[in-house]
Amino acid sequence: MSDLEIWITIIVMAVATAATRSTFWLVGHHINIPKRVQEMLRYAPSCALAAIIAPDLLLGTQGDLQLSFTNLRLVAGVAAVGYYLWRRSMLETIIFGMLFFTGLRLWLQQ
Repeated sequence: MSDLEIWITIIVMAVATAATRSTFWLVGHHINIPKRVQEMLRYAPSCALAAIIAPDLLLGTQGDLQLSFTNLRLVAGVAAVGYYLWRRSMLETIIFGMLFFTGLRLWLQQ
């Protein structure tokens, strides 16, 4: 690709992103979302996060399901969930989970 094509691609993608994200801001007051849909949308971030994290924790490098103690990501994920249930702090849970995972990897490498 030439430099001109790269810049055109960047500009088109920026315009497309701005247009899709500003739609509700521009016409949002004219659209009434039903109460039931608003209630369901509350769970969208949790579902998206679970859809991103679950495959990383449960699947191995070949795409096979790994539910054993040799899957360090799963062990660290379970420990992080336990920590969250105990402390109820998301930032602390992220830090704890990463430190726990790193500690497991370093401990088992020796």
